[in-house]
Amino acid sequence: MRPFDPRLLRLLPSARRAVAALGSLGVVQGAATVATAFAVSALVVAVVDGRSLTGPALAVAALFTVRGLLAAGMEATATRAGSRVSTALRERLLATWLGRPAEDRPESSRALTLATDGATSVEPYVARFLPSLIHAAVVPAMAILTLAFVDWPSALVVLLTVPLLPLFAALIGRTTADATAARWRALATLSGHFLDVVRGLPTLVAYGRGRTQADSIEAVSQRHRRATMQTLRLAFLSSAALELLATISVALVAVTVGLRLAGGDMPLGPALTAILLAPEAYWPIRRVGAEFHSAADGAAALEEAFTELERTSRAPAQGAAPQARATGLAYRHPGASTDTLTAVDLDARPGLTVVTGPSGCGKSTLLELLAGLRTPTAGHVEVPRAHLLTQQPFLSAGTIRDNLLLGARYGTGDQQLWEALREVGLDGLVAGLPDGLGARIGDDGFGLSAGQRARLGLARVLLSSAPLVLLDEPTAHLDPDAAATAHQAIRDLAEERVVVAVTHRPELLEHADAHVALSPAPWTVTR
Repeated sequence: MRPFDPRLLRLLPSARRAVAALGSLGVVQGAATVATAFAVSALVVAVVDGRSLTGPALAVAALFTVRGLLAAGMEATATRAGSRVSTALRERLLATWLGRPAEDRPESSRALTLATDGATSVEPYVARFLPSLIHAAVVPAMAILTLAFVDWPSALVVLLTVPLLPLFAALIGRTTADATAARWRALATLSGHFLDVVRGLPTLVAYGRGRTQADSIEAVSQRHRRATMQTLRLAFLSSAALELLATISVALVAVTVGLRLAGGDMPLGPALTAILLAPEAYWPIRRVGAEFHSAADGAAALEEAFTELERTSRAPAQGAAPQARATGLAYRHPGASTDTLTAVDLDARPGLTVVTGPSGCGKSTLLELLAGLRTPTAGHVEVPRAHLLTQQPFLSAGTIRDNLLLGARYGTGDQQLWEALREVGLDGLVAGLPDGLGARIGDDGFGLSAGQRARLGLARVLLSSAPLVLLDEPTAHLDPDAAATAHQAIRDLAEERVVVAVTHRPELLEHADAHVALSPAPWTVTR
């Protein structure tokens, strides 16, 4: 686990401006800190010597005002940067996973933890740890260089003792990394277990196993609690160790300066400046040690996220031509002993290609291979950008307009939405709703029948710009009249795009330009 990973700037371009802004503010803050030490020492000397206090007092007031403004600017910039980087990381992870076949995606529990708690934990890493890291790189160097001109013995003491703080921090950080990794594993286990229980809760309750699973979740939660407390104990112990080391180092500077000041070997002004600058050389490093523990989860999440983002995807090649081509295609489901598909050659051109065959022969699997959702066991797939409509279309909680606009062409307006609804025979239903296109539906299309959900998904396909359209039983839940309307919409769609449709309805074959008949045995294509 590295304090700063350069991949943050390479894989998340939105982080570059944030890091540059934080770095610039850190340099200015360091210069203001050094100037404040000189101004305060000048004010004290003026008081002791009985000189005018106007100039030094104004300088001190101005510098403290500037430091306050810089601190506010740093806080606002860091908070905004943390939110933006966290959001960008989450979007990048989801886009990467959605662009991969199912076999290349992480387990659902791990993906859920990384995209939710993991991405959220990056915010304190960017908003708190990175600014402290920049301060630790800038302020101690400025303080030591300034001390070298003001009082070289004090600079020598600081120069010899400052490296001890990052050394101790690194030693403690290794232990913290192990504890954080254990906590992260416990959190992933808890999230995955909880997700599985929620999905199967109706079945568990029906068979009287709800209490058993509640006890299991409690046991997993206790493991996560113990791992979290172990990390917190390390954080408190390490902070105390760094505070003690820094205090002893500052005391060495103060004692040496005090002895020389008492002996008359050193003027008051440089002595005060040295005493004020010495703590500034240690404080940023102590802050890094303290903030690292609060940002350790973010550092671990970034490490895992970058590993995911750098993995080579085995998604099918994206062809430019409006044509779906598969050569020697074979697929075997994980754990199966036989292939679902064997030696499939497919050349789907603009028009309608209908795929038929008995249940279990691999029709839906063929569409998933063409869509890039699965990786072929053998063979090669080359397709343009595809839009896959499954038997149960994804519908999110929101308005009908929101669901239709998912994947729609840029600039699609209400007129185009109504036209798509008319083509699938759903315009009358939507027009009769109190809010029309603004009518709300629940998760998974709650409030609509299975047939209405299927037609809403088909309308969304009509609004997309994907050159390849893959339809899995698009009219399975429709009555004959609604199915006839949907078939005509599919036929119209096939006039300008490549459409591959899986169906058990013989009526759709009447509109087909090509017919693929799949079976557990070798399959055939007829035109």
